[in-house]
Amino acid sequence: MPGFELLGREEEKQILDVLSRGVLFRYEFQKERRGVYKVRQFEQKFAAHHGAKYGLAVSSGSAALKVALAGLGVGPGDEVVVPGFTFVASWEAVLDAGATPVFAEIDDTLNLDPKLIEQKIGPRTRAVICVHMLGAPARIDKIARLCRQSGVPLIEDTAQAAGGTFKGKGLGTFGTCGTFSFDSVKTVTTGEGGLVITNDQDLHVTASEYHDHGHDHAPVGRGNEGRRFFGFNFRMMELQGALGLAQLKKLPRMLRIQRQNKAALKEGLAGIKGLRFRRVPDTAGDTATFLSWFMPDAGRAAAMNQALAKRGAGAVHWQANTWHAFPCWEHLHAGATPIASGWPYKRGRERLKYRPDDLPQTAHWLGRCLSWPIGLKMPKKRLTQMVEAAHEAAAEVE
Repeated sequence: MPGFELLGREEEKQILDVLSRGVLFRYEFQKERRGVYKVRQFEQKFAAHHGAKYGLAVSSGSAALKVALAGLGVGPGDEVVVPGFTFVASWEAVLDAGATPVFAEIDDTLNLDPKLIEQKIGPRTRAVICVHMLGAPARIDKIARLCRQSGVPLIEDTAQAAGGTFKGKGLGTFGTCGTFSFDSVKTVTTGEGGLVITNDQDLHVTASEYHDHGHDHAPVGRGNEGRRFFGFNFRMMELQGALGLAQLKKLPRMLRIQRQNKAALKEGLAGIKGLRFRRVPDTAGDTATFLSWFMPDAGRAAAMNQALAKRGAGAVHWQANTWHAFPCWEHLHAGATPIASGWPYKRGRERLKYRPDDLPQTAHWLGRCLSWPIGLKMPKKRLTQMVEAAHEAAAEVE
């Protein structure tokens, strides 16, 4: 997820344009900014690029989830279905909203298993968060259909899949809303930052007000008052919006290079005995941020990764990843919190409990899975070295 690899004159020009006006705040100061609103432009262009009507830029991908949940009215007493393979922010946002994360299994797409979501949906379910992990789309058509039939809003966490599509339609537009991250290692980066896209005008307005202390932004400006509710500060500033505008122009090029590099590595690994690639429901829509494959069992996956590391081509073995794998979230399983009352795990007489072995199917796939991140500046020599290392490692552990 390498947007930082292409930081250059375009970003510098955009930032200097902001500094020349002296306005870093995304709202107000109309005279000084002379009609230039970088964050607003970025919202509009990013949403349009993905095929959505509305965009709301915020301070992080985690904030995007928080704002989306608030926009949908999710809070105490509600449940939200989330996958057991995701960055921790997906369920942290649910907990912080006072709602209950209900974890669901993944399949060999490394995304939510559509066949198993329905059994997680109950009378208290207020949303499903589907994460497009490692840049590739989930079986989002089936998941979106299930959510519509169940009357449950769908949030697409598209933090790792900016620019991705499924059957030609932009990821983030299949559900009620889509959330994105622009942190320092994402494909489009603003250093920190995030964005919510939606075609639902009411949701957009509510989220917009919530992300800025409840201020009304309609029809223009800020602080028209008549505030409907409280909010908080999840705003993006103009320097980030400027970076986003420059990076968004480079997104098609980034995806093209990533896909070329991934295709070269995948072709090189084809034919290795016992190796099976991750299932990608629509390869044309894959953003190609990772190449992922399965070994026959967790033991051989761990052994192969050790052999790869010795040859300078180590992968990510997700079974042991503490940021993304449900079995490794020790703070979740311990119900650890800085809040003296025990909130959000302790809620009156109820206490939320999660165990590392709650998701055996997820553990199965993560135990067998290895992934290489795909960069933009990967010379042919490096790609060849990685492929050779994989063949040698596979032979070593066979």
